[in-house]
Amino acid sequence: MVRRLREAGYVIPLIPLLIGGQVTVWLTWPYRSAGAVAGFGATVVACMVWRLFMQDNSRRPEPFAGSPSANYLRDASATVFLAAWVPLFASFAAMLVYPKDGAGRVFCLMITVIASDVGGYAVGGLVGKHPMVPAISPKKSWEGLAGSLVFGITAAILTATLLAHKPVWVGALLGVVLVLTGTLGDLVESQIKRDLGIKDMGRLLPGHGGLMDRLDGVLPSAVAAWTILTLVR
Repeated sequence: MVRRLREAGYVIPLIPLLIGGQVTVWLTWPYRSAGAVAGFGATVVACMVWRLFMQDNSRRPEPFAGSPSANYLRDASATVFLAAWVPLFASFAAMLVYPKDGAGRVFCLMITVIASDVGGYAVGGLVGKHPMVPAISPKKSWEGLAGSLVFGITAAILTATLLAHKPVWVGALLGVVLVLTGTLGDLVESQIKRDLGIKDMGRLLPGHGGLMDRLDGVLPSAVAAWTILTLVR
């Protein structure tokens, strides 16, 4: 993602973002949510300071051209967005693992998101006729969203009751929320790619939109899954 942003002219402080991202995730092991918040806050501060001393070689009129102050707000905002979207959201996925039924909670997240994607792709491809947001993602349809809800809610109820030992209504709630967060995550990444004028966010999975196309729905869904499975009883 940093490579793509840099190609578009953004100046992203990669070193503190990588180190701080790792710290954010690993601090959840001993300190849980407090560790995630502390790691994220420290990462943001480090990136904001680091960016102050980075050179911006974008085309700007004098006296701003080549100055570290050029486009500072834009670059700092993009960096904070990356720190939240990837390591902070991933830390919630890590926190799903720590309880005794952590494996079941992880399965609740992954199986529901996968089922939602499969349902949306299958139903949308077969009978999809009414686009949801054609300006952002022309292939997403309301019929596909309905398919995602049916598949996702079914998968969430089964996994939440059988693997996480939650009531059926918690599974249904989890299914609805994960379908919505997964769909919104897809739309957010699609909008970012449109802003940058690119087709793939990365090069690891060419033709599939890059690795982030596989994670754009999972990461925000991890936040929702942890919230529901932890707070709703």
